[in-house]
Amino acid sequence: MSFLGNLDIAVSGMIAERTRADVIAQNVANADTTRTAEGGPYVRQNVVFTENKTYEGKGYLDPPIEFKTVLGQKLDELRGLAGKHHTEQYDGVVITEIVEDQTPPTPVYDPTHPDADEDGYYYLPNVDVAEEQIDMLAATQSYSANLTIFNSLKTLAQKALTIGKG
Repeated sequence: MSFLGNLDIAVSGMIAERTRADVIAQNVANADTTRTAEGGPYVRQNVVFTENKTYEGKGYLDPPIEFKTVLGQKLDELRGLAGKHHTEQYDGVVITEIVEDQTPPTPVYDPTHPDADEDGYYYLPNVDVAEEQIDMLAATQSYSANLTIFNSLKTLAQKALTIGKG
C-alpha cells in the first residue's frame, strides 16, 4: 500500500462520517414531523458505507515494489503526470446509499390533531432522539479518528521530505 494512498482512506472516512452526521442532524430536525410532502410522518434515514478498494499493483505477500519506483509514481501523481505508470488506487470508504429505517411509526391517539386518521390516531416519526445522539457521538469520534490519522500521515510526509537536507 502506498504511503500517500493512506491519505485517501482517511479523507474518504471523514467525508463519509460528515455525511452520516448530516443525515443524523436531518433525522433529529424531523423527529416531530408528522406530515411530509409524500404524506405520513417523516421516516428515519440511515447511511450505508462500503469499502472502495481497487488494487492493481503488488500486495503485501508479493515481492515488494522498490521504494524508488513508488516514490517516483507518487511524485508524478503530485506533479499531475499520473496515469503513465500509476498502479494502485485506494479510495477507502464510499457511501453506497441512504436507506429508510423500516421501524414502524409510533401511533398516538388524539382525534383533535390535524393529521389524525379516521380512528383518531396520528403517527410520530420512527426517530429516537437518544439513539440519534449516540449515533452522532459515534460519527464525531470516527471523524476525529480519521482526522488524527490524516494529520499524522501529513506530519510524517513533511518529515520525510526533510530527509537528506543538511
